[in-house]
Amino acid sequence: MRLIQVTASQVWRGHEQKIIYLYEAFRDLGYVEDQWIVCPKDSEVYEIASQKKMQVIGLDFNGEYDLKFAKSLKNISEEKNADVVFIHNSQSHTLAVLASLFYGMKIPMALCRTLIKRVDTNFFRKWKYNYKGIKKIICVSQPVVDVLKFAVKDHSRLSVVGSVTDIKKFPKQEKTGLLHKEFNIPKDYKIIGNIAEFTGFKDHYTWVDTVEILVKEKKIKAKFILVGKGKLEGEIRQYVEEKGLTDHIIFAGFRKDVPQILPEFDLFLFTSNNEPTGGVLLESYACKVPIVAANAGGIPEVIVENETGLLAEVGNPKSFADKTIQLLEDKPLQEKFKTNGYQYLLDNFTKDVIAKKMFDELAEIIE
Repeated sequence: MRLIQVTASQVWRGHEQKIIYLYEAFRDLGYVEDQWIVCPKDSEVYEIASQKKMQVIGLDFNGEYDLKFAKSLKNISEEKNADVVFIHNSQSHTLAVLASLFYGMKIPMALCRTLIKRVDTNFFRKWKYNYKGIKKIICVSQPVVDVLKFAVKDHSRLSVVGSVTDIKKFPKQEKTGLLHKEFNIPKDYKIIGNIAEFTGFKDHYTWVDTVEILVKEKKIKAKFILVGKGKLEGEIRQYVEEKGLTDHIIFAGFRKDVPQILPEFDLFLFTSNNEPTGGVLLESYACKVPIVAANAGGIPEVIVENETGLLAEVGNPKSFADKTIQLLEDKPLQEKFKTNGYQYLLDNFTKDVIAKKMFDELAEIIE
């Protein structure tokens, strides 16, 4: 197989990391004859792929309807004699369809979809999901499939291949006191943390409300750390101040050392209310950090209740607080979740496992 992965994303989140993981796994496992990444030349994907000496082609990008980008994609696919164009975000979906419609790109296309969001809200969006050149829509979880069924006429084109993480990036599984030292946290205090962009569906409000219960009612000895950045950060900081929790909640900002700081958490508290899967939960498994997460979206496909973690009621801070106390006070349960979670990761979500499933899906297109 000769594969092109294309994205128009200019940010760096879980889906962009997935492109890199798949490239590495397809290369290392010998699944592809050759492969390329096509992306904006000023994007994070381009920078990281270049650093890793991958075959990456950077293009000028001027928006979702950039016909020059679309034409370049068509030309690249022909020059490289590609078998499949694998699309990774909404804007590149539009551009790939334009490359086919206006410039005659005939290579079959597959779309990787990671959002739980209706796409039947306008005619064009619905049309592009039913475009004849899109042979498969590979979703990250069943809830993503379910919401697409409102728009996609041929449900046989929909399939599920789960999220992925690279366990080699997370070798640390023991605490070293790194965060206690950095933020001057007393040694006898637990650390309860979350790593998430400050956006609406991550539901930081419920997270803060949960902390309020744990601090003011349960009176636990802990510090609470929020890692990440985003447009709602200022709003959440103000909310923390209004709740009188500024001495308890630490805003750690965007961190590039997640593999070093995540194992320092005693518990990962994840309140996201519409998560497709939650790649950071897989990273918590890799670092053997016990998890309390929302029973929402695709999270139950990642967290097996009472086997690999605990699931709390969506948007209910009391439920999150109760589950947190339950887990903190039960050392054997923590150890069970650490062991089972790590094995569940190995069995279902490593680069090797997901790359094989993804390759099989893509191979069906060119059979």
